[in-house]
Amino acid sequence: MLRLVLASRSPARLATLRSAGVEPLVRVSGVDEDAVLRSAADRFGELAPVDAVLVLAQAKAEEVARVLEAEADDDGDGDGSDREPTLLVGCDSMLELDGEVLGKPTDADDARVRWRAMRGRRGVLHTGHWMIDLRDGGTGATFGATASTTVHFAELTDAEIDAYVATDEPLHVAGAFTIDGLGGPYVERIEGDHHNVVGISLPLLRELLGEVGVSWHELRAGRWQADGSTVVDG
Repeated sequence: MLRLVLASRSPARLATLRSAGVEPLVRVSGVDEDAVLRSAADRFGELAPVDAVLVLAQAKAEEVARVLEAEADDDGDGDGSDREPTLLVGCDSMLELDGEVLGKPTDADDARVRWRAMRGRRGVLHTGHWMIDLRDGGTGATFGATASTTVHFAELTDAEIDAYVATDEPLHVAGAFTIDGLGGPYVERIEGDHHNVVGISLPLLRELLGEVGVSWHELRAGRWQADGSTVVDG
């Protein structure tokens, strides 16, 4: 049974995959994002937002891949990680506003400042996707792409901003907003893939799977449970 590993702690990404019939195994990386971006800037110069999210997605995916490969080499591990064909995807999202890249706010005050700058305007949500083919006899490919969606924000009042920030939700998401949660009423419309704003573009993921010869429906053949077993869909 083909297994997809999601190298992300985002509950929104997990929920998006589950709603599409895919039950991934979640493994979270310990990547220092600031250090990764500094290193990339030293090597390549200042990164455009579309490149920054891809660099971070790659770093997350590669770290989790190293952990999985180490576990597979450990004969005493016994978790079965070396017995299932595995594809791994890492993601990272950022909002671009006036050429400035916005990740998660540092605190509530930062979230309020951002929303006052965002209200009534539009930004572009970039999500980098990096895939690694870890299947025995697979392609061994490691590659990625970025999806971008334009987001039009409503003209919020200061009271609405304060109330939204008070929910604590904006502090935990890139760009200080969600489209699938409490922030949904504050997004007037989008141009592009809705799922990408949530954090993972299903159409782009389908394309990446196709690059390694895997069809989307192959991921829907079974649902992984917490104990590592599968439930086959009828």
